[in-house]
Amino acid sequence: MQELIYGCMGLGGTWSDEPYEAKHVDQATAAVQAALDAGITLFDHADIYRNGKSEAVFGEVLAAIPGLRERIRLQTKCGIRLNERGLQTHYDLSREAILERVNGSLKRLRTDSVDILLLHRPDPLADPAEVASAVGQLMAEGKVRQLGVSNMSAAQIEVLQDRLETPVVANQLEMSLLKRAWLESQVLVNHPEHLDYSFPHGTLEYCARNNITLQAYGSLARGAYTGAELESPTPAEEATAELVAELAGEYGTTGEAILLGWLMKHPAGIAPVIGTASPERIRACADAERAARAMTRADWYRLWVTARGSNIP
Repeated sequence: MQELIYGCMGLGGTWSDEPYEAKHVDQATAAVQAALDAGITLFDHADIYRNGKSEAVFGEVLAAIPGLRERIRLQTKCGIRLNERGLQTHYDLSREAILERVNGSLKRLRTDSVDILLLHRPDPLADPAEVASAVGQLMAEGKVRQLGVSNMSAAQIEVLQDRLETPVVANQLEMSLLKRAWLESQVLVNHPEHLDYSFPHGTLEYCARNNITLQAYGSLARGAYTGAELESPTPAEEATAELVAELAGEYGTTGEAILLGWLMKHPAGIAPVIGTASPERIRACADAERAARAMTRADWYRLWVTARGSNIP
């Protein structure tokens, strides 16, 4: 069974250039403590989250709690650039950018190394040899221990892996009961409905075959099934929220644990990334592994069919 991961994108205040405040450090401290209470030891970052402020407030938490760095693992991402040269977004996995961004992350996090570096998105202009050179240097310097990717297909990982001297250990994808293209692609082969879903078929199987952990961001479906105020919920969303609450009662757990357990029950070995900053909701996720073990096959399928709003083929 895979572990839970705490995603730190919600920490650090706004996405503007406004500096973070003491209250944001307090918020980060409370979220980290809640994650530790839930048994979480892997914390997920990216250089762009809150314009770097997510890493910076986390660095303050690390500095304030003696021994915390030795108790946890850190991962961060690079490869996306925001609001530069008239572009809202562009990608940059050049050798120079990888080195620059990782060094910036380490400075903000106030640590000498990260346990995992993820390449945030595929960069069409990236040269795999350049990427491998940068990663090799960072590993030789002791700044990065393992490498992963995010939002990549099996083919993209394979091309990159051909140049790397270290194995890719993780692939972070959006995966939840709400965002199910990864799952639908498994059963809609040779079915006209497959056109409704865009997902690179075979990616899950490739990752499983090569011991690449699937990290699921958006795993709580942004609260759609656990009390979030939706502007105009669909009948499927309403029915799914009711079913999640019903199963939480039957299994003696929380709706959050049901949603995460549903992901973790899949044999691909999915590690959910929890993105909420609410300590209460973080702690509500602690029972996910037990929920996954207890959930029956029929209940797993009930959740899927209810969420899709129609029967599977």
